[in-house]
Amino acid sequence: MAGLATAFGSGAMTNPIADVLKSEAILVTGSNATENHPIFANYIKEAVLKKGAKLIVVDPRKIDLVDYASIWLRPKPGTDVAWINGLLHVIIKENLHASEYIKERTEGFEELKACVEKYNPEYVSEISGIASSDLINAALTYGKAKPASIMYAMGITQHITGTDNVKSLANLAMLCGNVGVEGGGINPLRGQNNVQGACDLGALPNVFTAYQPVTNNEIKQKFEKTWGVDSLQSTVGLTVTEMFNAAEEGKVKAMYIMGENPLLSDPDVHHIEHCVKSLEFLVVQDIFLTETAEYADVVLPGVSFAEKDGTFTNSERRVQRVRRAIQPRGDAREDHWIICELSKRMGYHMNYGSPSEIMEEIRTVTPSYAGITYERIEKEGIPWPCPGEDHPGTPILHLERFARGKGLFSAIDYKKPAELPDKEYPFLLTTGRVLEHYHTGTMTRKGKGLNMLYPELLAEINPEDAVGLGIESGDFVTVASRRGDIKVKTIISERPDRGVIFVPFHFKESPANILTINAIDPIAKIPEYKVCAVRVEKVG
Repeated sequence: MAGLATAFGSGAMTNPIADVLKSEAILVTGSNATENHPIFANYIKEAVLKKGAKLIVVDPRKIDLVDYASIWLRPKPGTDVAWINGLLHVIIKENLHASEYIKERTEGFEELKACVEKYNPEYVSEISGIASSDLINAALTYGKAKPASIMYAMGITQHITGTDNVKSLANLAMLCGNVGVEGGGINPLRGQNNVQGACDLGALPNVFTAYQPVTNNEIKQKFEKTWGVDSLQSTVGLTVTEMFNAAEEGKVKAMYIMGENPLLSDPDVHHIEHCVKSLEFLVVQDIFLTETAEYADVVLPGVSFAEKDGTFTNSERRVQRVRRAIQPRGDAREDHWIICELSKRMGYHMNYGSPSEIMEEIRTVTPSYAGITYERIEKEGIPWPCPGEDHPGTPILHLERFARGKGLFSAIDYKKPAELPDKEYPFLLTTGRVLEHYHTGTMTRKGKGLNMLYPELLAEINPEDAVGLGIESGDFVTVASRRGDIKVKTIISERPDRGVIFVPFHFKESPANILTINAIDPIAKIPEYKVCAVRVEKVG
């Protein structure tokens, strides 16, 4: 969000999902879409197989989409800015950039051009490991396509340079005039069904709904009037990663964690455990007793998606109705009811009779949601911005102008990851998901069927590395970093490159995030899950 907001003025997916069927070329990077976003993957496959689109996959792992790709670039993990700058260099050199578009709709191009001058294919190859000829081929394919789209996910963002990586992709999209056009755009694939909605409605430490800054006094006064208070804070709060460090320092004494399981999902789990134990009071609200909830002083039982009414806003900004299918089980309650009851007991009465009343308030204070009512989305969702009830919604952003006025190019240099392999820790670890399980397994590992399909943690190791380690598929290894170690069964696979191992993070028996580093992006504060140094040794 931080990267796209800087470039465009809006941090959301620019085009609808189905728009990829109108793309001549599709660049997918940092996204194992078939396992993490299978619906998107189906559209990508259809675009390639039925519409003739050329697919460019840029990923350190040989993911399933490689089988559908015209071009596969295999960079070393953590070198994204370098190879993206390499594409920019070639496109500008070959005069494939959209000169009129750049002149009329953007700023900062000359600075960008000067920055990428040194990122010739040979220089980029030294940094990234991508062959010069392959980089040139990818640049020509993307640069000549009209239109071309970009899709990315956490393989791009979960780095200390995550915001820079996103800005670089925005540079690429603008350079070829692919923002604000059908079949083009730059599309972050969200990790859950309502990540976009949570951000839209202010679940960030620096904004109210619709990214209205808490530091703006006029906006603050609008919310104070709506809520009948006169003391809203105008200072920016803490991000998740900052909260835990503050807990360790004694500056944060209590936490309320809802629908999150940091004791498995956050980096350097031993450190997170220490931070949680440093709290004076912990409340966890969830649908199961998670690893984090086991540390809680109070557990509040929430309900699943099937037990509540409301809306979800999906990756393409489409606000959609969610309807209760079954009654809440046992003592579980809807999340909004729990929050309202807590607020009442703390002296502020939230009197909402139903989720529809909450939606009415949302649209009165949220310009991009102003025209979205329950009645209008009864049968079909509406993509924001939708400023009025007579407005159809906005499937494609930045059609005539960017949200910030002119799109902003950012001149960005490559920076190394926080921790790289050395003699003591010679392998590079990257983490992610598998198709059968989701996130920390809070839901997916409760079902017998999914556990039968993928019952235990498997570390992927390249065949050449396996020979050197003297291991075969099924052998156990110890994977150790400077932060801890885990014991894990191996699967020998061509998917990871030499010197790289891949470990899913769903399994509490061997939590991969014991190993990961808590180095963070200085802007977005996102941890570097995708790169850290480890040692691998055969057990026994």
